[in-house]
This record gives sequence, structure tokens and C-alpha cells, in this order.
Amino acid sequence: MAAPMRSTFYIRKLGCYMFASPLRDEIKRKFWQQHFTSFKRSWYSTTRNKKIWEFGPKLSCAVALAGCTGYIAHSCLKSTNTVIASGGNPIIENIKRSRQVRVDTDNSGLKLTLFQFQTCPFCCKVRAVLDYYGFSYDVVEVNSVTKKQLRWSDYRKVPVLVCETGNSDEFLQMYESSVIVSLLETFLIDKKQSLQQLLTFYPGIEVTEGKRRKKMDFPNRYFIMYQDSKAPGSMAQRKEEREWREWVDDVFVHVLSPNVYRTPSEALESFYYFSDVGEWERNFSTPERYLVIYIGAAAMYFLGKVLKKRHQLKDDVRQSLYDTCTEWMKGIGPSRQFMGGNQPNLADLSMYGVLCSIEGCGTFQDLLKNTTVGPWFYRTKSAVQSHAGAHPLRES
Repeated sequence: MAAPMRSTFYIRKLGCYMFASPLRDEIKRKFWQQHFTSFKRSWYSTTRNKKIWEFGPKLSCAVALAGCTGYIAHSCLKSTNTVIASGGNPIIENIKRSRQVRVDTDNSGLKLTLFQFQTCPFCCKVRAVLDYYGFSYDVVEVNSVTKKQLRWSDYRKVPVLVCETGNSDEFLQMYESSVIVSLLETFLIDKKQSLQQLLTFYPGIEVTEGKRRKKMDFPNRYFIMYQDSKAPGSMAQRKEEREWREWVDDVFVHVLSPNVYRTPSEALESFYYFSDVGEWERNFSTPERYLVIYIGAAAMYFLGKVLKKRHQLKDDVRQSLYDTCTEWMKGIGPSRQFMGGNQPNLADLSMYGVLCSIEGCGTFQDLLKNTTVGPWFYRTKSAVQSHAGAHPLRES
């Protein structure tokens, strides 16, 4: 009789679940309340799990924001009219310029277009070099969420510097800010070779970071290819320049985001500043502009926390920023105006470019008050804005 009774019990229980909806819901509620409370109490007991539990709502918000961003970005990309014309250069015919920079003394013969975020540190670095040496160039402001201005390229990061060639339907695409800087410097030393030829000196190698992530590495990115030309300065000075350029990329730049996006209000304030200097109101539609401001500020606030931990910054991230600037000024020393001596070198221009990306933020004002970097920064700014390094372009 045991088996038939057991069967009858399960049949009745199944009937409750199938037909008695209120009773079924009550049974389920009590079951989950009992077991979930027990699970939460045991799992919540450790400090690590407690932090994860408390961070859950924030993580959920971040995931929701990412989902909204992806959906809106997909919608924007579907509706865009920016396409590559089969019979001409897409840079010329299809993509709107944000502004043009023209320098009367530029005789380089290059027709350049910079695809950028106005306040991206790496884009600011490239602009600092272009302005210091007096290159003329066009600027295309890229939407940081949709990136529809880069649909023509397989490379979806900025900066991208494009040089049009003699052939109307061909162009040279250069990316990775330090490669661009070294390439332009090499070109100024020996203009007998084209940028296309010089670019072969900077081959990219695909490397794997972690388990799956792949990226392009450029082993020669800090080297200037002097070839038959006489290299300026001593070998020690050129080595110092390379080391500080690498320090800017590997150390200093990672201190900025945790400071600029230190709090939600600072993150939002920074993005409104980015909108003003990048002229997003003119370059983007109103929905795109507010999408970038609010989604960008939220995403970068969370990213700033991740970067703080990854790069082992101090609890007071401002102090880490002050320390790095103090290290930079100590490297220059009291007897030099610039790292390059009496005039900026590529290390100065790299550091200045990265630092000027936050010039309009409250973080920068705190930096001026608490370090001695101000006089050097404004000396370098004056040299860049006056195209003080433009003399190589005047040579016939």
C-alpha cells in the first residue's frame, strides 16, 4: 500500500499546483522565503560577499545603461547616411568636418584629417604635436557612443589621422597616438620619403592580454627614424625623451579618469565641459548629445573606480595626481624650462596634450593649487599655440 499512497500524495500535490492557483502561490512564496532567507544569511556573512551584495544594484544599473546605450547606438547607426562613396574619397565627400585648422607657414604638402574626441588625452596629444609644428588639418568630432563617423574604418578607436594621397580614391590611415607622433617627427626630419613609406617602420603586432583580449602593439612607437639625418641632441637625451613619453602613456594618463570622474556630480560636470569644448551641440543631434553626456558620465564614473583599483591609486586619488605631476616636474629639474631644454620635445608635448584634456575641469584647478606644474604647462601651451616648432615646415 505504500506505493499507491505515495502516488496519491504526489497526484494531489500536483493538482494543487495545477488547479489551486492561490494555494500554489502561497506554497511557492513560503518555500522561497524560507530558503532564500537562509541562503542570504549564510552567504552575506563574509565581508567579500557582503560587498558584492551591496554593489548589486549599482551593477544592475550599469548593465541597464549599457543595454540602453547599445540599443540607441544601434538605432543611430541604422539611420545614418554616412557611407563610403565607391567613386571617391569618403573623407572628402561624406563626412562632416567639425572645424579646420589652417597655418600659413605649412608647406608640408600633407592633407590631413584628424578623427577625434575633443577631450580624449591621446587625441589632445596628437593635436599638440600638429599645432606645435604648424600642420594644417581638418577635424572630425566622433560621437563617442555611436562612432558613426568611423564606420568607414575597421579601426574604431581614436585618434585616427588620415592623409589623402595623390590618388583620389585612396588615403593613408594612421592610428595609435604615439605612432602618429613619432611618424610626424620622422617625416619632418626627412621629407624625401612619403608618410606611406615611413609608416612601414612602425609595424603592428597582435598580442594577447589575459585569456582572450587581443590588441595591436607597436614596438617602435617611441622611436624616431633618423636614417641618414643627423640625430639632434645626445643619445642620453633621446633616451630620456622616449622614457618620459612612455611614462605619460603608462602611468600619468591612468591617473586622470579616477580624478575627473571621482564622484557622479564631477563626472556629469566634466561631460558638460566636454560638450562645450567639443561643440557637441553643433556637431551632434540633441538626442545624441544628451545620450553621450548622461550615459558617458555614468559609464566613466564606474570605470574610474575600476581604474583606481587596477592601477593601485591612493584612497585620495587627488594625491596620486599630485604625486605624478611632482614626479614630472622633478624630472625636468630647476635648471630647464622644458624636458627638452629651452624648447619642448615630444615628451613635453605628450604630457601637455594629456594634461590639457582636463584643463576646464575642477580637477585641473586643484592641480594648479597643489603642485608647481602650472608655469611649465602655460609655457608649453604658449609654444603650441604659437606654432613655435614650425620652422622645419618652412624649409624648402
